[in-house]
Amino acid sequence: MPGIKVKESESFDEAYRRFKKQCDRNLIVTETRARRFFEPMTEIRKKQKINARKKMLKRLYMLRRYESRL
Repeated sequence: MPGIKVKESESFDEAYRRFKKQCDRNLIVTETRARRFFEPMTEIRKKQKINARKKMLKRLYMLRRYESRL
């Protein structure tokens, strides 16, 4: 769980900004949105399959782009 110590010379807005940044770094908001609804294992596998395909296509695109420069 993120937490910050507020400095004496720091305003509320600055402290709040630091807290939000720390929450973003720890992926707290993303994880809570993902856990908001129950996902069956089939949906999780489907998303993983889509992500793997995207990753493979991106690598292939980058490889072809690199080879065209040679």
